[in-house]
Amino acid sequence: MGSRPPGRSKGAPANRKASSWQATNEREGEEEEAHAVGKMKLALEIHPNALAYSMTTLGAGMMNSVFNFYYVKLFLNRYRISEVAFHQAQVVFMIWNAINDPLFGYIQDNSKLPCCSRRQFSILYGAPLYALAFLLPWFPWRHYEEGDWLSGLHLIIALCAFDGLLTFVLLAQCALFAEISTRHESRLQLIKYNQVATLIGSTSVLFCGLISDNMENFAYFQAFAVLIAALATACMYYTGKYSTSQYEQRGIPAENADRGNGDRALSWSSVISLTKQIMTEKNFVFFVTMNFFQVFHLAFCNNFMMIFADNLIPKDVLSSSLRSIMYGAGFICPQCLVLLSHASLKKFGYYRIILFSFYFEGVAAAVMFVLGPGHYHLLAFYLTTNMVIVQASFSLFNLPLADIVDADLIKHKRRSPLSSMVFGTNALFTKPAQSLAPMLVVTILNQFGYENLNNEVAQPDPSLFLGLHDAMFYLVCLVPLCIAVVQILTWTPFSIQNSHMTAAH
Repeated sequence: MGSRPPGRSKGAPANRKASSWQATNEREGEEEEAHAVGKMKLALEIHPNALAYSMTTLGAGMMNSVFNFYYVKLFLNRYRISEVAFHQAQVVFMIWNAINDPLFGYIQDNSKLPCCSRRQFSILYGAPLYALAFLLPWFPWRHYEEGDWLSGLHLIIALCAFDGLLTFVLLAQCALFAEISTRHESRLQLIKYNQVATLIGSTSVLFCGLISDNMENFAYFQAFAVLIAALATACMYYTGKYSTSQYEQRGIPAENADRGNGDRALSWSSVISLTKQIMTEKNFVFFVTMNFFQVFHLAFCNNFMMIFADNLIPKDVLSSSLRSIMYGAGFICPQCLVLLSHASLKKFGYYRIILFSFYFEGVAAAVMFVLGPGHYHLLAFYLTTNMVIVQASFSLFNLPLADIVDADLIKHKRRSPLSSMVFGTNALFTKPAQSLAPMLVVTILNQFGYENLNNEVAQPDPSLFLGLHDAMFYLVCLVPLCIAVVQILTWTPFSIQNSHMTAAH
């Protein structure tokens, strides 16, 4: 009775095997749980480099949104600039706008001065000047009479100064985007942080409208502009102090990595040679062509959405508060859309998302044109949706440009990327659209009597406004439709379509 049961010696190995299997399962379960907790922590963890990078986006977003939304209305309606002076200012701005991007791009990629060659220092030292340039248009140099020549000079200096400093700072930030990491996942993370920053920054238009009663209380508007400038400077200071690129992490300063051959920096032959190398890339040509029309479309929406809505939608149909929400949505919703599409970007890639946006814009414009201008609520929804889609898709354009930078790096076997040169050359051809859009639209609208709308003395023929409203409606529908067709044709051949599927390295 006290002897060991016959089956006991056989069962021991089986029990040990079962215990081993159970322990293995427990370890795997613990590993899976630890992995899940790690992923959760990673999702909740703030990435310091991405945060530092996005602070410049926050500061620039606050200033750029207010500048682009109000400057045309300010000079046309408050300063009463003449059409000739407005066009002259836009032509000068267009030339300067095209020149300064590749110029600053080459300087930042090749200069030996730290304030130019170091992306962070360019942002750090350029930020205060950028903020001061933002304040230029909001303070008149004297009481302007209608058609005053000084208001035209004021517009020229305000546009050129603001764009010059914007270019210097944001070109360094764009280059930093390409140099922080070559991994698609890391770049998507930067895009995500960027969109949150842009979302917060774009609310400046909403708060500015509420505080200043849409610029009716001009003293409040000026005070709010000064506050925005101070906050923006602080944000960009943070980027300059705390952001780093992968080349600095490896101990290879990006601005010095290509200078081992002793060539003299800033030679014009180098500028021409590098620009030619960039411009001979087919993908770059396809992207720049598509981007030109995107910049045109964006300027068209930013500068004239309020003017079109005020004239095409009666005030008794859409109240003032609803209009304010509509204008604010045009700046805020694009960032929300990009944040919500983060999973889709990982799955489908930016190429397909951008292409889909062009089809959507074209179909929406065609449907609105067929329905006609009488459906006021639908027209309001269309105006807002069109602006949201254009802004949202434009927010993704750093991704294809960064891939073009990577392709150029590999093809020409460079030690470090010519990030600023690529972004600057792109701007050389696309920035003129920022001036062409308001010039073209103002010229067309004035042909139908728009300049007489704010004329308090003369009483224009009411029938003239019918033609003006028809012209506005045709612009609202046909401009997006034509642009969408051209963009589909130029974006389809772009061959870097699957970078989101490339293995991380």
